[in-house]
Amino acid sequence: MSSLIVSAALFALYAHWRARDRRMLRNGVVLVAAAWFALNGAMEILSQWLPGFGFVSLAVLLLVPVAVVVLAGFLIANGITMLRREGRRLANLLSLALGCAIVLLPPFAVLLVMTENAFAVGTAALLFFLCSYLGVVFVVVLAYAFAYGRMEPDAPPAAIVVLGSRLIDGSPPPLLRSRLDKALALYNATTPHPLLIPSGGQGPDESRPEGEGMADYLRSAGADAADVVPENAARTTEENLRFSQRIQHDVGREGALVAVTNNYHVLRAALLARRQKLDAEVVGAPTARYYAPSAFLREFVAILVEHKWLHAVLCLPFVAFSALLVVAVLAST
Repeated sequence: MSSLIVSAALFALYAHWRARDRRMLRNGVVLVAAAWFALNGAMEILSQWLPGFGFVSLAVLLLVPVAVVVLAGFLIANGITMLRREGRRLANLLSLALGCAIVLLPPFAVLLVMTENAFAVGTAALLFFLCSYLGVVFVVVLAYAFAYGRMEPDAPPAAIVVLGSRLIDGSPPPLLRSRLDKALALYNATTPHPLLIPSGGQGPDESRPEGEGMADYLRSAGADAADVVPENAARTTEENLRFSQRIQHDVGREGALVAVTNNYHVLRAALLARRQKLDAEVVGAPTARYYAPSAFLREFVAILVEHKWLHAVLCLPFVAFSALLVVAVLAST
């Protein structure tokens, strides 16, 4: 029962923080913690009411290693698909690399421990703690990305920013067309029609700015030319958001700003908007299933890097414990 009380308190805190600003990653931390305590509380009650439920719980725990192996196999298969369809770029190797790491790290850690070398044992312990920590952080980011991606904007948009990505032969490829189609659906569903700001500069391998290519697509799909104002200078998501809001103010379309990107990128784009103190929400467009795992892993790595000092501080206790373990092993030999 105590777990359920803690869960209810955490869900209340989550609702309060989400109402204040839904673009905070700490909302995901509280949401996952609340769900964890709720699950524990439910299992405690079921164990009391159903005498054999403990065996069911044990069976579920025994299936965890099987689930890990299945996950590793899925990631490796997805990585191979990414290499075949998207080319041998570093960004396309993430799911393959993670799948291989899941398979190889446990036996590697066991081998380290079997050496009975103090520094090897300390390294194995540090690997265990760091992998566990990253796993928890990944669950938090994934859970809140899922939750945030299903939230509707609080107010009808006065302007819609479409975050750019690479053009192919001067035209939007399927990934970018998905964003543009989502923006058009919001545009057509809103009265009066909002301003459409396709945002993106020209990359070294592009024949024209992304904003121009997206603007042509929007106009050809039925958007009023007077409602389409491209932004052609942005090189990053931060610049997409900042430069587009500047255009919104210059045009005089004051009101809610909504950014459209693909669903794997929604949470990070929202975090960046909040960091820049921009009053903007983010909505997601569908992504090809084979592409989503690697794309989300890239976003996860980017979120880790953007908060690297916080994660470094949170990992210090693991480093300290591993160092103490090395000292203890040395002292016992």
